[in-house]
Amino acid sequence: MELTLATPAILFSTVSLLMIAFTNRYLALASLIRDLHDKYKIDKTDKMVILQIRNLQKRIRLIRNIQFIAISSLLLSAICMFLIFLGKLQTAAWFFAGGLLMQIVALSMSVLEITMSMNALKIELSDMEEVLK
Repeated sequence: MELTLATPAILFSTVSLLMIAFTNRYLALASLIRDLHDKYKIDKTDKMVILQIRNLQKRIRLIRNIQFIAISSLLLSAICMFLIFLGKLQTAAWFFAGGLLMQIVALSMSVLEITMSMNALKIELSDMEEVLK
Protein backbone atom coordinates (compact mmCIF):
# COMPACT_ATOMS: atom_id res chain seq x y z
CA MET A 1 0.00 0.00 0.00
CA GLU A 2 1.31 3.41 -0.92
CA LEU A 3 0.84 6.07 1.75
CA THR A 4 0.36 9.56 0.32
CA LEU A 5 -0.68 12.83 1.96
CA ALA A 6 -4.26 12.21 0.81
CA THR A 7 -4.53 8.87 2.65
CA PRO A 8 -4.57 10.15 6.27
CA ALA A 9 -6.56 13.20 5.16
CA ILE A 10 -9.52 10.85 4.67
CA LEU A 11 -9.86 10.59 8.46
CA PHE A 12 -10.30 14.36 8.81
CA SER A 13 -13.85 14.39 7.42
CA THR A 14 -14.88 11.37 9.50
CA VAL A 15 -13.57 12.90 12.71
CA SER A 16 -15.30 16.20 11.93
CA LEU A 17 -18.63 14.44 11.48
CA LEU A 18 -18.13 12.48 14.70
CA MET A 19 -17.31 15.64 16.62
CA ILE A 20 -20.37 17.50 15.34
CA ALA A 21 -22.69 14.58 16.05
CA PHE A 22 -21.38 13.93 19.55
CA THR A 23 -21.17 17.59 20.50
CA ASN A 24 -24.86 17.86 19.64
CA ARG A 25 -25.62 14.70 21.64
CA TYR A 26 -23.60 16.06 24.56
CA LEU A 27 -25.53 19.33 24.56
CA ALA A 28 -28.88 17.52 24.36
CA LEU A 29 -27.94 15.22 27.27
CA ALA A 30 -26.71 18.13 29.36
CA SER A 31 -30.06 19.84 28.85
CA LEU A 32 -31.91 16.66 29.84
CA ILE A 33 -29.80 16.35 32.99
CA ARG A 34 -30.62 19.93 33.94
CA ASP A 35 -34.35 19.30 33.44
CA LEU A 36 -34.22 16.07 35.43
CA HIS A 37 -32.25 17.78 38.19
CA ASP A 38 -35.02 20.36 38.49
CA LYS A 39 -37.52 17.50 38.80
CA TYR A 40 -35.32 15.86 41.42
CA LYS A 41 -35.24 19.04 43.51
CA ILE A 42 -39.05 18.97 43.59
CA ASP A 43 -39.36 15.25 44.42
CA LYS A 44 -36.19 13.63 45.78
CA THR A 45 -37.90 10.23 46.09
CA ASP A 46 -38.65 9.76 42.37
CA LYS A 47 -36.53 6.72 41.54
CA MET A 48 -37.23 7.09 37.82
CA VAL A 49 -35.48 10.47 37.77
CA ILE A 50 -32.49 9.08 39.65
CA LEU A 51 -32.18 6.13 37.22
CA GLN A 52 -32.39 8.46 34.25
CA ILE A 53 -29.75 10.82 35.65
CA ARG A 54 -27.38 7.89 36.31
CA ASN A 55 -27.83 6.67 32.74
CA LEU A 56 -27.29 10.16 31.35
CA GLN A 57 -24.14 10.65 33.44
CA LYS A 58 -22.66 7.43 32.04
CA ARG A 59 -23.56 8.50 28.52
CA ILE A 60 -22.01 11.95 29.00
CA ARG A 61 -18.74 10.34 30.18
CA LEU A 62 -18.83 7.94 27.24
CA ILE A 63 -19.38 10.80 24.78
CA ARG A 64 -16.48 12.72 26.33
CA ASN A 65 -14.27 9.66 25.83
CA ILE A 66 -15.47 9.20 22.25
CA GLN A 67 -14.59 12.82 21.51
CA PHE A 68 -11.16 12.45 23.14
CA ILE A 69 -10.40 9.33 21.10
CA ALA A 70 -11.67 10.92 17.87
CA ILE A 71 -9.50 14.00 18.43
CA SER A 72 -6.52 11.76 19.18
CA SER A 73 -7.19 9.95 15.90
CA LEU A 74 -7.14 13.30 14.12
CA LEU A 75 -3.89 14.24 15.83
CA LEU A 76 -2.25 10.96 14.79
CA SER A 77 -3.44 11.54 11.21
CA ALA A 78 -1.92 15.04 11.20
CA ILE A 79 1.37 13.69 12.55
CA CYS A 80 1.22 10.98 9.88
CA MET A 81 0.86 13.64 7.18
CA PHE A 82 3.82 15.55 8.60
CA LEU A 83 5.93 12.38 8.64
CA ILE A 84 4.99 11.67 5.00
CA PHE A 85 6.07 15.23 4.18
CA LEU A 86 9.42 14.49 5.87
CA GLY A 87 9.78 11.23 3.93
CA LYS A 88 9.49 8.97 7.00
CA LEU A 89 7.01 6.58 5.38
CA GLN A 90 7.41 3.60 7.73
CA THR A 91 6.84 5.74 10.84
CA ALA A 92 3.97 7.53 9.09
CA ALA A 93 2.33 4.17 8.38
CA TRP A 94 2.39 3.33 12.10
CA PHE A 95 0.81 6.66 12.99
CA PHE A 96 -1.83 6.14 10.30
CA ALA A 97 -2.58 2.67 11.66
CA GLY A 98 -2.91 4.16 15.16
CA GLY A 99 -5.30 6.81 13.85
CA LEU A 100 -7.40 4.19 12.10
CA LEU A 101 -7.49 2.03 15.19
CA MET A 102 -8.63 4.96 17.32
CA GLN A 103 -11.32 5.74 14.76
CA ILE A 104 -12.56 2.16 15.00
CA VAL A 105 -12.62 2.40 18.81
CA ALA A 106 -14.55 5.70 18.71
CA LEU A 107 -17.13 4.27 16.32
CA SER A 108 -17.50 1.12 18.44
CA MET A 109 -18.03 3.25 21.52
CA SER A 110 -20.70 5.22 19.67
CA VAL A 111 -22.62 1.96 19.17
CA LEU A 112 -22.43 1.45 22.94
CA GLU A 113 -23.77 4.96 23.54
CA ILE A 114 -26.68 4.34 21.17
CA THR A 115 -27.47 1.16 23.09
CA MET A 116 -27.43 3.11 26.34
CA SER A 117 -29.77 5.64 24.74
CA MET A 118 -32.22 2.86 23.95
CA ASN A 119 -32.03 1.68 27.57
CA ALA A 120 -32.81 5.21 28.74
CA LEU A 121 -35.94 5.18 26.61
CA LYS A 122 -36.95 1.87 28.17
CA ILE A 123 -36.60 3.45 31.63
CA GLU A 124 -38.68 6.42 30.50
CA LEU A 125 -41.45 4.22 29.13
CA SER A 126 -41.36 1.58 31.86
CA ASP A 127 -44.45 3.04 33.52
CA MET A 128 -46.39 2.35 30.30
CA GLU A 129 -45.43 -1.33 29.90
CA GLU A 130 -48.95 -2.63 30.47
CA VAL A 131 -50.46 -0.18 27.99
CA LEU A 132 -47.85 -0.89 25.30
CA LYS A 133 -48.28 -4.69 25.45
